[in-house]
Amino acid sequence: MDLGLDGAVAVVTGAGRGIGLAVTEALIAEGAHVVAGARTPGPDLEALVRAGKAHALAVDLGTADGPGRLAELALAELGRIDILVNNVGAVTPRPNGFLLVTDDEWQRSVTSNLLSAVRATRAVLPTMVTAGRGSIVTIASVNAHLPDPGVIDYSAAKAALVNFTKSVSKEFGPRGIRANAISPGPVATDLWLGAGGVAETLAAATGADPEAIAGEAAAHAATGRFTRPAEVANLVAFLASDRVAGNITGATLTIDGGFSTETH
Repeated sequence: MDLGLDGAVAVVTGAGRGIGLAVTEALIAEGAHVVAGARTPGPDLEALVRAGKAHALAVDLGTADGPGRLAELALAELGRIDILVNNVGAVTPRPNGFLLVTDDEWQRSVTSNLLSAVRATRAVLPTMVTAGRGSIVTIASVNAHLPDPGVIDYSAAKAALVNFTKSVSKEFGPRGIRANAISPGPVATDLWLGAGGVAETLAAATGADPEAIAGEAAAHAATGRFTRPAEVANLVAFLASDRVAGNITGATLTIDGGFSTETH
């Protein structure tokens, strides 16, 4: 299916690896011009830049001016922004419980998982309002509606992110701008499976094997596996498309292989 994204300009945050890199690749495959931001771009993103398929900015998107700098690069290089994908985020398991989560840890989580998206959205909206169109797709988490004490600060920040997305959709929908969220369950990326990821961190705290922890998480899904980054990326491309998703706004789509059993 032609999503009608050929020639569109997309800004993607947290694009150096994992879901963000997969989103960048999916949008490029649909013909979009991508401006990608990451603290460390990484070899795969750098290869896309060398091939002339993307622009990239090494930027800390957790800083107050980082998202704005990324938007400025897109406008300077390509003249407009049609799509924003708020992907940057981070999770740190809290195996020792809520009482040991410090103010600094709460602030880091809220900054990474909420304020970075708030700032990026604020940076791109003026040009979208002027154009009278635009699509904002934000990566949330099933933890937005499945609170987990093991990631209590992450869960709270992602719940706020979904609420924020809904509010943006209500204010800017009449101006031609759509805002939607995606809530993945466990995804086969370094955030879960890499060094220092969720599986390894929980294994260190409990004495279990990281592969066993990952396998147990996968077993909770009806499909028995983690979601693949490309599957999330394809859903992003769908929501970014005015051609096929032009009347979808304020929605949160879950992609978790049936990990969530609650209706909401």
